[in-house]
Amino acid sequence: MSKPVIFLFSGQGSQSYQMGAEIYHHDAIFRMWMDKLDEIATDLMGESVIRYVYDEKERHAVFDQLKYSHPAIFMFEYSLVQLLLERGLEPDFVIGASLGEFTSAVVAGVIDVEVALHLIIKQAAVLESYCPDGAMLAILGAPNLYHQVGLINKNSEIAAINYHSHFVVSGKKQNLEQIVLGLKRDSIPYQFLPVSKGFHSSLIESAKSVYLSYLYAEAYRRPQIPFISCVTGRSLKEIPEDYFWQVMRKPIMFRKAIVELEKRQDNNTYIDLSASGTLATFTKYNLGKQSRSCSFALCTPFGQKLNRIERIILKAGIRG
Repeated sequence: MSKPVIFLFSGQGSQSYQMGAEIYHHDAIFRMWMDKLDEIATDLMGESVIRYVYDEKERHAVFDQLKYSHPAIFMFEYSLVQLLLERGLEPDFVIGASLGEFTSAVVAGVIDVEVALHLIIKQAAVLESYCPDGAMLAILGAPNLYHQVGLINKNSEIAAINYHSHFVVSGKKQNLEQIVLGLKRDSIPYQFLPVSKGFHSSLIESAKSVYLSYLYAEAYRRPQIPFISCVTGRSLKEIPEDYFWQVMRKPIMFRKAIVELEKRQDNNTYIDLSASGTLATFTKYNLGKQSRSCSFALCTPFGQKLNRIERIILKAGIRG
């Protein structure tokens, strides 16, 4: 009997130019869905997202323009879902981190794909119009450092707890640069994320009322697949009207979500459908020593090979 399959979806920071390019050029299902979603995005935005993501001139640039990165992340992940479904691999659970919660919601049947893409594009526009620029900093250290080190908690807000020695803070770029000075002094590894806003912090609070007006105009269905929230760390049976604002504003509790699911059962196959593959790594560090679970990244910035995807499908116990 195959292990339960959990699809993992990431958000801002997972994107890069040319993400999924090899798959796009060689897999008809992935390309069909990318093109279909790009048509919807083009109608809403007036320009193609695909053309921007796969622009050869931008290959080595930092992909941090929200207008394009927001829909691109969703389009990539959802098209990869369709590739897996076509090959017979279906999820038993879904977990989304930040923007990835939209992909989770569509896969779980909470909202339609067109609605999700509309809300994502509106979110990017509202953030650009109403919020100041910000930054996010990943710190390779125990999350309690945030509370113990004044230099960190006075200059930032906790944005994510990913595993026992990895967390993310959000705030103004100049404030995070002050934190970096202390991290360098103490030899603590860090990395700035390729984002232009201070997600999961008070820096985006000015977008709340406008974005809620879009969210309240939509209806949300009960999940048809167990929907594990990185806002609460638990399975949600109902989706609150303001849920996707909470997703953007509250910290990402990825560690809690994985630990809670592992308490329920510890024989899972976690599959990271993001372009970066980082959630697969985070998951591994959240598994207990006795856990029989395993995690895989379909793609990484260093390679997005179709034969890798086929191997993972076989490892998950499905022969498409």
